[in-house]
Amino acid sequence: MKSIHKSLFHFVFTILIIWLSTQFVTAQDNLVFFGTHSVGTQKGISVAHFNSKTGILTKPELVAEAPAPAYFIIHPDGKSLYVCNSNDFAKGYTGQTISSYSIDSKKESITLLNQQSSGGADPSYICMDASKKFVLVANYKGSSVTVIAINHDGRLGEITANIKHTGRSIDTVRQTQPYVHSVRLDPTNRFALVADLGLDKLFVYRFNSKTGSLEPNDPPFVKVSPGSGPRHLAFHPNGKFVYLINEMASTVITFAWDSATGKLTELQTSSTLPADFKGKNACAEIEVYPNGKFLYASNRGHESLAVFAINNTTGKISLLECIPTLGHSPRNFAFDPTFKWLIVTNHGSDNAMVFKVDDKSGHLIPVGEPVPIVYPFGIRFLPVK
Repeated sequence: MKSIHKSLFHFVFTILIIWLSTQFVTAQDNLVFFGTHSVGTQKGISVAHFNSKTGILTKPELVAEAPAPAYFIIHPDGKSLYVCNSNDFAKGYTGQTISSYSIDSKKESITLLNQQSSGGADPSYICMDASKKFVLVANYKGSSVTVIAINHDGRLGEITANIKHTGRSIDTVRQTQPYVHSVRLDPTNRFALVADLGLDKLFVYRFNSKTGSLEPNDPPFVKVSPGSGPRHLAFHPNGKFVYLINEMASTVITFAWDSATGKLTELQTSSTLPADFKGKNACAEIEVYPNGKFLYASNRGHESLAVFAINNTTGKISLLECIPTLGHSPRNFAFDPTFKWLIVTNHGSDNAMVFKVDDKSGHLIPVGEPVPIVYPFGIRFLPVK
């Protein structure tokens, strides 16, 4: 009898170990979605697997053809995906829609739910408000920012706000009209910050999360140095600082942020490049590491990710190093859910590269070889449950 009980105990114990091992492995596995700025057959949204334990990224496979799904977001519940149908410069295509998809993570597939007008041409950036009831869209060629409601079934609903910018700045090629490049909500969900590359302005709008309305703040914007070309921005985790990356000037501007009034105060302007670099460069993405100690920015031309140290007291930054991305024209990048890894998309060389993140020094360590993918842009992680 004792031997039977002993055998039964070992059997149950073995099953438990196998189950726990399976759960551990699953917890390391993520789906990684990639977008592209291209249109045509076999162009659209691709999915790969990424292991947060080993840093291994599999080759992405196309899951849905879509017109220029360059920038996109995934709903926090992991069930929906919202895409900017942007443009394809080479083929003369300019999108004017936002698409919603349902996600089946088990089948590793997505299904188109519906499309809604973006409220302008060439939507290039999208974010979701904290209530998860609205998405906000930046229309690059349409010179506008739009708010769209999200229905209970994940589909896109009505447009609740659309504000068009007017004017120009000094560059006779890049700044002949407004170019709204991004929109991002502050941590309080009461203000929407909008970077306009064509006007050299960072706008601040009051956002109503009940109605989805936008109203100009007082003051309505801050000006940056003429010809800078504001592109994207990121908030410090403490909510006290904002970092604006300027595409044309290759700089990052540090602002103090007053969450009570929506006021921005410029503190510092820093180059994203080494002092001895003489070539052409255009910046793209910017993100703050979750521990608040480091800031990362992508350089197209220098072909690198700039790593900055952040002073948590003053918010000011100092350039530590520029890490080669092992590809051309690094566009977007994102941290995995464990924040131990970063993947950057090199759209000029048709590949993505994995880096291990040292959370003590901010240093990035390349892992493996670049993974091939056609003209990659946006990137988002979804943990497999």
